[in-house]
Amino acid sequence: MLRWPLLLSALLSLSAQAQELSLRTVQQSGATIKYDPDGGPARPGLCLEILRAVERADPGLHFTGLEQQVPLKRVERLLAEGLIDSFFCLLRTPEREKQWRYVPVPLYTIRHVVLQRADDPRPLASLAELATLSQRKPVLISRGSALARRLSAADVTIAEVASEREALQMLAMGRADAVYGQDINLQRHVADSKMGDKLKIGRTVFHEEAQYLTIRTDLPTAQEERLTQALRKLERDGTLRQLAEKYR
Repeated sequence: MLRWPLLLSALLSLSAQAQELSLRTVQQSGATIKYDPDGGPARPGLCLEILRAVERADPGLHFTGLEQQVPLKRVERLLAEGLIDSFFCLLRTPEREKQWRYVPVPLYTIRHVVLQRADDPRPLASLAELATLSQRKPVLISRGSALARRLSAADVTIAEVASEREALQMLAMGRADAVYGQDINLQRHVADSKMGDKLKIGRTVFHEEAQYLTIRTDLPTAQEERLTQALRKLERDGTLRQLAEKYR
């Protein structure tokens, strides 16, 4: 008798996946780990690869609007105003949770770290030490980053710059002593800039948090559940973990 409910549930799931569903989204510009227009088919960006994996997990599900590349602030505005249905990937903050919803499956984890010049002997083992350092020169952070909230709460003086690439250049030139950011992003930019002999990522991990798929506030619950099921499948079979490791 117990087999019938399980069979019915499986049939309903297959039926839902067979139905065509298109969700509007965009790519984030200036975030090559997430979306890399120059990465080619092999490395188009971690978030784009997760998106494509979701489409494979649920063949009836499609994302449109990927020809648009917009900065983070505009991504947030489009999502808050309901002009897009979904976005891969964003960190979770109390302020953001008031404006849209998060699908409850972590996509990948990032670590907050500090980038310094290779010849800088200071270990920077805590936010308190970073706050002291910032009294001389502000700590650089990418404009619009959710990481700024944590630094401000710890009285770290920050200066926002247009991109992490710009931050690396300023650091190498001595115009700053530290860049605070996500490990996965900073590692990529250091490698791309060929400045591995001039810059180093500190050993301290100041915080860890997950990136999520976000959806507009009024997206129907059934559509959210469909996204959740696809991501749960990718979580169970190890796809999310494998994709994250590919970009580290």
